[in-house]
Amino acid sequence: MSIATKAPLSETRIGFTGVGFDVYERLIRATPARTAVRMAYDGRNLEIMVTGPVHDDYGWFLDRFINVVARVVGVRRRALGKTTWIRPEIERGIEADQCYVFDPAKVSAVSELLARKENDVALYPNPDLAVEVDISRPQADRPAIYAALEVPELWTFDSERVTIAQLSGGQYVDTGRSRWIPVTASDATRWLVSEDTRDMDAWEERVRAWAELLPRAEGGGT
Repeated sequence: MSIATKAPLSETRIGFTGVGFDVYERLIRATPARTAVRMAYDGRNLEIMVTGPVHDDYGWFLDRFINVVARVVGVRRRALGKTTWIRPEIERGIEADQCYVFDPAKVSAVSELLARKENDVALYPNPDLAVEVDISRPQADRPAIYAALEVPELWTFDSERVTIAQLSGGQYVDTGRSRWIPVTASDATRWLVSEDTRDMDAWEERVRAWAELLPRAEGGGT
């Protein structure tokens, strides 16, 4: 078993190679909820990451960007936040920075589960869109985990640019455009990097005004 570490820009990552799924599963079960510790397991490598304010701030702005645009253009979705997607059947697991379902059947299923306050992730469908903030080098193959979960769309942000990729043939292909909301990776990058984010409310109002000019979803709703 080898160990690798990396700790710039408000992220600390520790990587363990040659770890079994049982180790990952035990660690997940033993980790208290609502901590800054996040784990990912790609079938061979276990990554333990501690996030900080910069990482979580980026995640917040990406979440607000997606939700504001979706609401304005009338795209139904359910946000599942930082859910830990632990899947014993494929021996993979990951906690997204943010994730969502957009497929109507999934939206209905998730809405019903949440209404019942169901907390067993095994009952939930895998997300349709996942967001990854990677401002340091990952120690596990995070895209491969999402591919194994069959998540159709993956957004990645490295503190300089947003990448939007679609799942095709078991791998992610950079398409530069979302299939769920009418935005491009350049749009998202602009709002996270180029726009003034010091006043969160003012920033959100500007995103809302910009989104009003985007095409509306057919038969959509919030």
